[in-house]
Amino acid sequence: MVNRPGEQINCYLHKERKTTMSIYDYKLVDGQGNEVSMKDYEGKVVLVVNTATGCGFTPQYKDIEAIYEKFHDQGLEVIDIPCNQFAGQAPESDEEIHEFCQLHYNTQFPQMKKSDVNGENELPIYTFLKSQKGFEGFGKGPKALAMSAMLKKIDKNYKNTSDIKWNFTKFLVNRSGEVVARFEPTQKMTDVKEAVAALI
Repeated sequence: MVNRPGEQINCYLHKERKTTMSIYDYKLVDGQGNEVSMKDYEGKVVLVVNTATGCGFTPQYKDIEAIYEKFHDQGLEVIDIPCNQFAGQAPESDEEIHEFCQLHYNTQFPQMKKSDVNGENELPIYTFLKSQKGFEGFGKGPKALAMSAMLKKIDKNYKNTSDIKWNFTKFLVNRSGEVVARFEPTQKMTDVKEAVAALI
């Protein structure tokens, strides 16, 4: 049987869709060693953030928890992925990190296993997230200037990659699984809150 031209195109597009990865194709491991499928978050608004316990941005945990409490019942999920790649600011075990967050910030959102977000051992979900939303700068203000100056000393070409630059970089995913925003740690948490609210 010979397909008509339109049928061949439709068949090709169908195959292309099948091979396109989405955030729901990835899996994580939580702090207790349990596998977590991103498919469990289908239809939800998701905020993915790499965190650290000893960072100047660590107090953002308070704001993230407040956003979670405000919007969780309306469909928001927060995925916390501790990472020790930035100045070794998350040296503790998964259990110790969890205890720290509960003690100091009363966090209630899921916390994953400490993992890499850049490099050869980076989580596959981060390869995907970075491919969807690259680095676009730290914005304006004293914190942005300080972060830029610090990173220039480490890597003069830091602006030219989509790599995560520091702790508390956030990716916002809409209910359709599309990565719609990336927030650098220097951006205001009110901006994150407003972006979440717009998707709820």
